[in-house]
Parts: sequence; structure tokens; C-alpha cells
Amino acid sequence: MEKFVILADITCDLSREIREHIGMQDYIMGHVSITEGENTKDYQTDLDWQTISRETFYGALDKKNIKVVSAPPNLDEYMDAFTKYVKQGYAVLSMSISSKISGTYDFSCVAAKKVQEQYPEAQIYCFDSLRMAGAFGLLVLYAHLLQNEGKSFEEVITWLEANKNRVHQMGPIDDLIVIARRGRITMGKAILGSFAGVKPMGDCNREGYVTVLTRVKGIRKALDLTAAYVQKTAVNPQNSYAIIEHTDRAQLAELLKDKLQALVPFKKVFIVECFAGNATNIGTGMTGVYYFGEDVSDNMQKETAILLELSGN
Repeated sequence: MEKFVILADITCDLSREIREHIGMQDYIMGHVSITEGENTKDYQTDLDWQTISRETFYGALDKKNIKVVSAPPNLDEYMDAFTKYVKQGYAVLSMSISSKISGTYDFSCVAAKKVQEQYPEAQIYCFDSLRMAGAFGLLVLYAHLLQNEGKSFEEVITWLEANKNRVHQMGPIDDLIVIARRGRITMGKAILGSFAGVKPMGDCNREGYVTVLTRVKGIRKALDLTAAYVQKTAVNPQNSYAIIEHTDRAQLAELLKDKLQALVPFKKVFIVECFAGNATNIGTGMTGVYYFGEDVSDNMQKETAILLELSGN
């Protein structure tokens, strides 16, 4: 059997439960720094809260006087990981968060080229998921399932490239203040939106970004709309996995799971917590579901029409 390893970066956000379910053995860690006053602490980021506790991380993320910054794996870290497996005779499938929102994919490509200069026979493929968080994680999950089924290195790559634009997401963000602190919207808009109970909701577009499609007043209504949108857009859910991800919103994630399972017969729905690599940029208050549907339409026209119809806007 062909030997190849799948190496996703830290932003796949796959829990231990999922990693054990699919037999995921390794991944590439990232970095986060936390600055309070003149003191900065640097951490590697892992998928088990071992290098930095969730209490430390989310506690810092919620405070306006603390600066939290994430960074991708560096070139040397990628080269070390690739070299480790190439020397053992493995082909390497490197999977990265969307190149549109992170430099991770670029680092992996440069590292692959340098390793292949040293080991000309090395097979290294760098895959740009054009997705983030649970959407990226879902692709990593399926890559491992295909490998477990005996699919070849090339077959897994071909499937990923053909299906990455079928991964959708939906769900609200209920804490606009934290987003404003991270510079993603103005504080004025955040205060007005929070006062009105407005929850922005978006899906993944073809270019690798998340596009806000509508705004809903009230978290319960937002979760109901999320489940209805998934029911309308999911393809072959009875034979598919879905991932619900949250940033410090465990109760809302469980509530969303209940609403989904009442409407959509997924094979299995996993709940994961957003780790430091993604949560640094998302902020607290996100609850979303990631799943397979049809190919994302150009300019999100189809998705926008469906969501507006369901929301009555």
C-alpha cells in the first residue's frame, strides 16, 4: 500500500474525539502571543490545550487591555515536519487554512520546494483548502476517511480539489464587541448591533473568505435560521458528517446540535471548540455548523437568496 501522511495545520480545530475517530496521527502546530502591558508571552498552539490552557487563552481574548495575536507555523517547522516523513519514505499531503486569510499555505509551499531540492524524489502536495476553522477541519476529516478506505495519494488530492467548494458554513456571532476590539468592525457598529441584538450570519465563498449574508435579531432566531438553512442546502446528509464549532459558547453549540438533529439526518455531528489559531481572529461568541452542500455559487447569489427567503427579509 502506498505510504502517505496527511499533515494539516493547527487551524483545522479537530478535537481529540475526531482525531481518534479518523486515526489522525500528526499535525503542524502554530503560535499565539499574549501581551499585557509590556509583558508578552509566546505559546505554541496545540489541539488539546496543553501548551496554553483554554482559561488562559479565552480569558485574555475577552479583555480589552490584552493583545492576542496568532501566527502560522514557520518555514523551519514545516521543513522539519516534511523532512521527518520524507526520510521515512512517505509522500506528504500538507493541508492548510485558506491562503486568502493566512500565510500558512505560502510557508508550506516554500518549505516543500526546499525539501524537494534536498530530496528530489520526495512527493509533497500543498493543498489550499480555501476554508477555515470547522470548514477546513471537515476537509481534513474526509481526507483521512478516504485514506482509511485505501484511496491513493493522488485520489485523495483529486477528491479534495473537486469538493472543497462544497463545504458550507452557517451560524451567528453573538459578541460584536470582541470583534470590534480585534479591528474587524468599528466599535460604534458593534455597540449598536449588540444593543439591538443583531447577529451577523455568513457562509464560505469560492474565494476563501466568509461572506455575511444576513443579520438576524436574537440568538434563538439565529440558531433556528441556521438549522433551517442547513436543512435546505445540505446534500446527502444521511451519509455525511457535520461539525459544529464554537468560541466559548458550549451551551449554544449543544442547542444548535439539538435543532439540527431534529431537522437534518446527518450520519454524525461533532462538536468542537475553536482553538487559539482561529479564535484569535474570530473572537468569542461564534457558533457555527460546517457541512457539505452543492458547490458554492458565484458571488453567493444562490446562498443569499435561500437565507433571505428563510429569514423573511
